Amino acid sequence: MGTETATLAGGCFWCTEAVFNDVIGVEKVESGYIGGHVANPTYRQVCGGDTGHAEAIRVTFDPDRVSYGDLLDIFFATHDPTQLNRQGNDVGTQYRSAIFPHSDAQRAEAKAAITRAAANWPAPIVTTIEPLSDWYVAEDYHQEYWQGDGQRNPYCIAVIPPKLNKLRKSFAARSRAAQTVG
Repeated sequence: MGTETATLAGGCFWCTEAVFNDVIGVEKVESGYIGGHVANPTYRQVCGGDTGHAEAIRVTFDPDRVSYGDLLDIFFATHDPTQLNRQGNDVGTQYRSAIFPHSDAQRAEAKAAITRAAANWPAPIVTTIEPLSDWYVAEDYHQEYWQGDGQRNPYCIAVIPPKLNKLRKSFAARSRAAQTVG
């Protein structure tokens, strides 16, 4: 069938990238910026909060191995979709929870995933479904960040392992690391 693409924003892209790199069926995860009004934004510009972009990931996946719906369920379980324009200490619209569907079918599945997620959270889901817009790849040093510098970054050490543990516990059949342990 080939590959498909999912574009998701769930706070810091280092954190979401680390989670999705561990998902069976995911072939590539790329950090970048989407949903703003400035062409070719830099990390500094996006972090300033004035470009309208979200830090996001673009996930290339094999739908024969993992469905878009499964990816969305993992997305909702590994970040807090009830926090408006923030994830933990990261505050601003650049850290919003958003889904950028690539098709009408993905848009319908995103709506269904929000409904499923609402049953698991005590507060309302604030994740938005936004139009797919220009994608800007983040600077090279942001790519595969957890596998490199991230494991020496105190912020990442505090935030990423709990997300990976949740993936490996709640979605063990979908986690590369959980499969190698089991």
